Amino acid sequence: MNRLLRLAAASAVSLAAAGALAACSSGVSVPQASSGTQQQSVAHQAVSAQGASPRYEVLRYKGPAQLPPAGGVPLWNGSFVYASQTYNYTMLGANPASSNVTTTIPVDIIPVKIITIEKTKYDPDKVKTSNGQTITKNVYNSPIFQSGIDYVQGGTDLGNTQYIDAFQRGNFWSSVSTNTGYHTLLSPTILKEVTLKSGVNGNPFGNLETAEVNINTFDSFATREINALQIPPGTIPIFITYNTYLTDSGCCIGGYHSYTGTHVYAQASYISETGDFSQDISALSHEIGEFYDDPQTNNSVDCGILEVGDPLEGGQPGHPYGTWPYSLNNFTYHMQDLVFLPYFGAPPSTSVNSWSTFQGYSIGVCSNGG
Repeated sequence: MNRLLRLAAASAVSLAAAGALAACSSGVSVPQASSGTQQQSVAHQAVSAQGASPRYEVLRYKGPAQLPPAGGVPLWNGSFVYASQTYNYTMLGANPASSNVTTTIPVDIIPVKIITIEKTKYDPDKVKTSNGQTITKNVYNSPIFQSGIDYVQGGTDLGNTQYIDAFQRGNFWSSVSTNTGYHTLLSPTILKEVTLKSGVNGNPFGNLETAEVNINTFDSFATREINALQIPPGTIPIFITYNTYLTDSGCCIGGYHSYTGTHVYAQASYISETGDFSQDISALSHEIGEFYDDPQTNNSVDCGILEVGDPLEGGQPGHPYGTWPYSLNNFTYHMQDLVFLPYFGAPPSTSVNSWSTFQGYSIGVCSNGG
């Protein structure tokens, strides 16, 4: 998978410079009122169906090493040894080896209305799903943010909880099986919808019209919104788009996560077409799983970086794009399988059933990259 690198300067950069940067865009946000009116050229945005390549991205923080900001999201550090090399990592929440309590992290769900150059609106606050809820509300009511599903993996009960919390409990089951009170939960709030005028209409897979927006344009917009909305560093902003793919030298990016030096944040697209890449909350499950286990985008492993969704995004037998169906609140959601730490070389005994993935898929160490 190709990676986009974020160059974060120690001092603020101008908005003009931020807009001009491409793959090495700035991680420093500049406070100002949000306009949401950036416009991409059709020539830069248009992507043919033949050029569609489903994938996710991480915009890596490359700023100076620093302590987490006061009031920032809770983080903990750990390590494992693989092939005589020690790999250190930072993750979200508390250390499961020493914590037996619930850590709750606030999340701001920010719906983004995309208006393309053709004046087409892709609006998660207006479109309703089969259960009568808007896209935004359906995301809020999903297993990502709500309990109601008891996750029993290979006969082991990981608990009735949120999906990524169940994944993380399974990831460190060697500790959590003793520290059974350990949880890392998300507490969501829906913010007022924001608007980005950018991109063009496309039909990258031949069965659904979507917006296509350059990822760097979107990220500049997102970081400005984080400042304009005065989101505290202890809250994680998640930008939700509807039937929109991001692009970078081609379509189709379903979502990404990043770190500004103060804020962990992510974007995920909700695609309405059954079986398509990023269907409903699959992109969201991918990105949240990844920022749980690599919140500062700098956890190095033998095969690259510790991205728990990327190795399985290509799919598994019977599970396109690695997604698995779960029903909650009168809707069948699709969430992506994620790899456990043993996939990257940690001892197999670390995870539940000594599995390499949450769904028990057999996969070799670092065999699909990081």
